[in-house]
Amino acid sequence: MNDKDAIQSLLKQAGIIINGPNPWDIQIHNEKFYRRLLSNTELAIGESYVDKWWDCEHLDQFIYRVLMADLETVALQSSAFWRSAFKKWWFDKKQLLFNHQTKRRALVVGKKHYDIGNDLYQIMLDKHMVYTCAYWDGSHTLDKAQEQKLNLVCQKLDLKPNMRVLDVGCGWGGFAKYAAERYGVSVVGITISTQQLDLGKKLCAGLPIELRFQDYRRTAKIGEKFDRVVSMGMFEHVGHKNYLTYMQAIDHCLKEDGLFLLHTIGTNHQEKTTNPWINAYIFPNSNIPTISRISSAFEGLFVMEDWQNLGIHYDKTLMAWYQNVEHGWDKLKDKYDEHFYRMWKYYLLSCAASFRARQNQLWQIVLSKKGLPEGYSYSKRILG
Repeated sequence: MNDKDAIQSLLKQAGIIINGPNPWDIQIHNEKFYRRLLSNTELAIGESYVDKWWDCEHLDQFIYRVLMADLETVALQSSAFWRSAFKKWWFDKKQLLFNHQTKRRALVVGKKHYDIGNDLYQIMLDKHMVYTCAYWDGSHTLDKAQEQKLNLVCQKLDLKPNMRVLDVGCGWGGFAKYAAERYGVSVVGITISTQQLDLGKKLCAGLPIELRFQDYRRTAKIGEKFDRVVSMGMFEHVGHKNYLTYMQAIDHCLKEDGLFLLHTIGTNHQEKTTNPWINAYIFPNSNIPTISRISSAFEGLFVMEDWQNLGIHYDKTLMAWYQNVEHGWDKLKDKYDEHFYRMWKYYLLSCAASFRARQNQLWQIVLSKKGLPEGYSYSKRILG
């Protein structure tokens, strides 16, 4: 079986036809695509798309079908993909054996992803500049869905006026601004992105909000105490070798009667590591957690009060971000070239497909130090 036949046979199992008529079929522009894909499948599929070796009318549908048919597993069990299987094995081993999120290496994602340019994120995101999964229950616009998510988090934390809140991985201060304005709290937010910090300070000016360039490990050493701690979309950058350190840092910062809400992407299988293409081009040194690794890290430190899966909402969020980039590209194309455009498109649509296929999840976990004596509950306040 030649290279093309091997790829064709594999894709057929997902109902995908090479150069076929369906919107999820891929159109090949370079015949070297087949050899490239056999040599390093997970990395090459994204790289070859960015290099314009192939196209697809609905990229998210193509990747969704690949994931639902579990073609990665099928491919790695085939002798035709032996080179790819070895490279994937070695990539996974490095991810599991080494600490890729030390204090020095933790700064890389800030520079390479979050510091790309505030202009991109201002077009892509909602009016609150929230770069995490929205909550679409009854909402029809990204602005409303993100506001509903922010309100949900505030309700789960049971925020009260004059409380002091720590936001670990605060982004551009979207949550801090919302919580300060709507719930009367003061917020300290920390980020490792200079671009986020600069714009966030402007957006939060005049409010009881302090934004800092600071690693979470440093925050614990300062000795400050907070009534509530929240962390949204940051834990994916902590790394499994640092989970205990992270939880201990939160423990040091949280008052004895406080609550901690962790909002993080999660994966279904412990042996899974971050996708090699995502790691190389989008979120360097990232590590998606599992239930067991998260729970092992907080065992003995916190009591789990609530654990909710909002993963189905991330597909719609990512598609909304993609549409915003598409509609606003004329304002961005003078700064970001076509190579970047294809890379960003592949990132957003492949991630949307992964949540649609339920390969990735989005968890909101509420933790207390010793367990709330009266138990835990929250009520969803209607947004005005």
